[in-house]
Amino acid sequence: MKYKILFIFVFILSAFSFGQSIKRINFTVNGNTSSLPVYNREGTIYIAVRPLADALSLEYRHVPESEKIELLNDSNKIYFTSNNPFIIYYSKSKGDTKILQLPTSTYFIGGQIYIPLKYSLKVLRIFLNAEITLKGNNVLTLNNFIPGKEKPADVVKSETVLKSNYDISGISLEEKANGTLVRIISKIKIPAYSSSFKSGILTIVFRKVNADIAKIDNTGGQGIIQKIEAKNLQSGTELKFYLKKEYTSSEVMNDSGSNDILIALHNKIFDRNLNLNKEKAKWDFNVIVIDPGHGGKDSGTIGIDGIEEKNINLAIALKLGADIKRNMKDVKVVFTRKTDKFVELYRRGQIANENGGKLFISIHCNATPHKPSSSNGFEVYLLRPGRTKEAISIASRENSVIKYEDNPERYKKLTDENFILVSMAQAAYMRYSEQFASFVDKEMAKKVSEEPRGVKQAGFYVLVGASMPSVLIETGFLSNPKDAHYLNSNTGQTNIAEGIFDAIKKFRAMYEENLQSE
Repeated sequence: MKYKILFIFVFILSAFSFGQSIKRINFTVNGNTSSLPVYNREGTIYIAVRPLADALSLEYRHVPESEKIELLNDSNKIYFTSNNPFIIYYSKSKGDTKILQLPTSTYFIGGQIYIPLKYSLKVLRIFLNAEITLKGNNVLTLNNFIPGKEKPADVVKSETVLKSNYDISGISLEEKANGTLVRIISKIKIPAYSSSFKSGILTIVFRKVNADIAKIDNTGGQGIIQKIEAKNLQSGTELKFYLKKEYTSSEVMNDSGSNDILIALHNKIFDRNLNLNKEKAKWDFNVIVIDPGHGGKDSGTIGIDGIEEKNINLAIALKLGADIKRNMKDVKVVFTRKTDKFVELYRRGQIANENGGKLFISIHCNATPHKPSSSNGFEVYLLRPGRTKEAISIASRENSVIKYEDNPERYKKLTDENFILVSMAQAAYMRYSEQFASFVDKEMAKKVSEEPRGVKQAGFYVLVGASMPSVLIETGFLSNPKDAHYLNSNTGQTNIAEGIFDAIKKFRAMYEENLQSE
């Protein structure tokens, strides 16, 4: 399977099946009844956002090209993105942003964004300041709703194509839950770029391109960006982002769907507010989810002497679960599978979320295309775009399991911008993921006979759906005779499980200390 960097967990069905499922639902507002288009999938009702906004005379901005819609009123904003399980809610009066993760994704059908109605009712009630209820699957009622002003004719907008003689024709800024997403609009593929940060200024230099400075210079005053300065150099274009003290980190990457460059500027406000605003009981370290990779009809990689990865993964997972149950009696252990059965990748993240997991550990074995091989050792992965050919190759192999699934099309529309959205929404989890990955790398090195290969990053589908600190561990190379023998032995499996458990103990102590200090 040709590798695609993974950026967000999506559910996508074919256009034909969509077309067969669009129906109407009765919609009563203050006693007046009309109807709205809905999509019924396996008993869950998805309602079209734009017709809902039209029926209520709500102000909105719809961008069909990027499959986004924003609802606005005097006090709040809500952002919906197609094929995305996150709703972003911004309160103007409180000046804060919240993220709601839905149990299922939104859909984009016939130019409309459909949201799962029953899971969206809570945020709609807050936004509309009215009581909205769903009776059965065919009656939606809104009471005590006070209509706002009629929408101006120019409210509905589409993105415009900027015509320019410059390679870089403009820039757009979009506020996210944990920072600002910057899109550098380019007519050509930018061959190379570099970035540096010093004294509150992020400098990015794009090679062998020129920019329409008038449309970029002095842009800013939004989010954590104070201002932007741009100038064309002899060798390219230089952008300087003057950032506020809330800035913490940045990511720069190409948008696989266009020639644009995406820059994610993260801040620390959401990370702090997320912990302060949650009830601490919800953050108790009480559930660990263990995911033995592959299973059933999916054997995973086949190693030396015909060793099947799925069996090694399960054996290590069960030993790790037993260690946790024996030594952490107040912690519940959840397995995505406890037997030799096939579990779809998206379902593994769902299992973790449904059980309120506080840590997600996916266990796998590595391999090279040819065996026997000299490559050896274990490595720990975080969910980020792969930066090396090896990481991309490993993610491609692990992600290829979707060929066994009934609906592999659900993973089709994976875009760079969607990944950044998830990355920014889950920034609080990423900090803990990095810390746990570091513990695993160090503690396993003390227990096992294999060489540590470090903490790396790649786009693994299985890590996307889990809303909690998450890592994927490649426990060794089944294509290496020595590693394969060790991984297939009771001693090796026991040592690996003990190493991971020791990392969990250190992580829990750190996690609970941080929680007490909030």
